Amino acid sequence: MLVPGRAPEAVGAPVPAALRRLDRARLRRDAPLAPHTTFRIGGPADFLYIARSAGDLATAVLAAREAGLPHVVLGSGSNVLVGDRGFRGLVILDRAAARRWGPDGRLTAESGTSLGDLIAESVTRGWSGLEHFVGIPGTVGGALWQNVHFLAPAPARERTVFIAEVFESCEVLTAAGERRMVGPDYVRLGYDDSVFQHGDDVALAATFRLTPGDSAALRRVTDENLRWRAAKHPPLVECPSAGSVFRKVEGLGAGRLIERCGLKGLRAGGAQISPRHANIIVNLGGATARDVLALVERARGAVLERFDVRLEPEITLLGEFA
Repeated sequence: MLVPGRAPEAVGAPVPAALRRLDRARLRRDAPLAPHTTFRIGGPADFLYIARSAGDLATAVLAAREAGLPHVVLGSGSNVLVGDRGFRGLVILDRAAARRWGPDGRLTAESGTSLGDLIAESVTRGWSGLEHFVGIPGTVGGALWQNVHFLAPAPARERTVFIAEVFESCEVLTAAGERRMVGPDYVRLGYDDSVFQHGDDVALAATFRLTPGDSAALRRVTDENLRWRAAKHPPLVECPSAGSVFRKVEGLGAGRLIERCGLKGLRAGGAQISPRHANIIVNLGGATARDVLALVERARGAVLERFDVRLEPEITLLGEFA
């Protein structure tokens, strides 16, 4: 299935020579990005390419570098706000999803693999380590980029679980264009942080070390975690969002501070601070990036004025904003 947008041969600026080496059936010009984010917000990318394998992803990144073209790799688009004016350059949709299960609990998956798919498979196979991330939209690459985490309600109540706990190694494309295997010391998984946020390295695949578990017990954990999320978070399908807007405030919680400022339910255009979770902004339909940023600044200003706490965004701003 082709992505929306015009064929690269359509009228406009010439296609850079380096991009012509990519599969033209998966390259599009002026492609809307909103359908490729969980926020359902954002203008078009100059060029959009679907990468189907780790090698394909590396080739696309190298082509953009050779062309001197701004570029970004986008997985599920779950922690991203795209500007209303779109992205000037190449957006690479990472759909590389091959995976390999080893008999010793090692799971290797390409960066575009859905976390939800891996969790379902690991539970069925009786491997523990990923079940607490159930319900979090994202891919393997995105999970490493952010060191995805979840405040698990069961069985370890009120314990934050990180993907770093089961991460063993990954294949990266370095800034120098080399494909190599690296470990935790190189990736530097921190709170909402990793090496991928501070340079040009791109994750191509990752290996996780899981432990044996009982499928029935693991399924109970995923069921309880999903119920916990459903009670606290707005449903993503009916209320598109990018997840938590602000980084954690130690000992307080950004959502609690925003709620204590009386901002739950506040609207700007088609965007709203969720009545269910004050650290989530939802798209009620037709919301723009401008609407979202208006609520972001309103929340930051109110919390700073009342509590002298400066909220820092957790979501990534991508592209050009009005």
